Amino acid sequence: MPPVHAARTTGVAVLTLDSPANRNALSADLVAELRAALADAGADPAVRAVLLTHTGTTFCAGADLKSPCAPADFLALLRQIAELPKPVLARVTGHVRAGGLGLLGVCDIAAAGPRSTYAFTETHLGLAPAVISMPLLPRLDPRAAARYFLTAEAFDAAEATRIGLLTLHAEDVDQALEPVLAGLRKASPQGLAATKALTAAAVRETLDRDGSRLTELSAELFASAEAREGITARFERRTPSWSL
Repeated sequence: MPPVHAARTTGVAVLTLDSPANRNALSADLVAELRAALADAGADPAVRAVLLTHTGTTFCAGADLKSPCAPADFLALLRQIAELPKPVLARVTGHVRAGGLGLLGVCDIAAAGPRSTYAFTETHLGLAPAVISMPLLPRLDPRAAARYFLTAEAFDAAEATRIGLLTLHAEDVDQALEPVLAGLRKASPQGLAATKALTAAAVRETLDRDGSRLTELSAELFASAEAREGITARFERRTPSWSL
């Protein structure tokens, strides 16, 4: 089964992450499939917007620790979303962790349901939210970003909206998205492309400026002894050796 399914509704390409075995983690296969689906949606003149959603109880668990995609490939995915001349929306009804938050953050509009939760878990694995910091820091409240990046605390959809991670949250996320999608369907392709270039400019500039440096940092951290210990401890369901 492919890890990404593509469908069309009126004016909207719906891309569904469907890799239940690893909770939609960012494997090499999922990233490649998602990039291909985004390219197809971007080339379709009938598509005004892309809606990124998921099956199961997790939107994206972050990096696939057993079969991770290369940091450079993840960076290419983030750039592709930021540069796509059509708005990309995230529809979240489950949990989002680590690298999945970068995927959520690079979307132009993000909406979630009440049972969604969020956590930057990298520091508990000997890592840092390096690559995902590029789309996130231009959008997030700086004090909240420092807190949640450092502590790996989990937080809910209301807090995610307050700090700028989400555009909106609602009991019925599909009902909340109806007027958003209706507005996009009425928009001209040229108008959407030019406007997205304005609203995504800070994210695109950060990806261009810091992409190489932060992908290198990510690769170095993943190869480190502390990260090996943190990831091994996660698989073995034990406390890492550095924990107090």
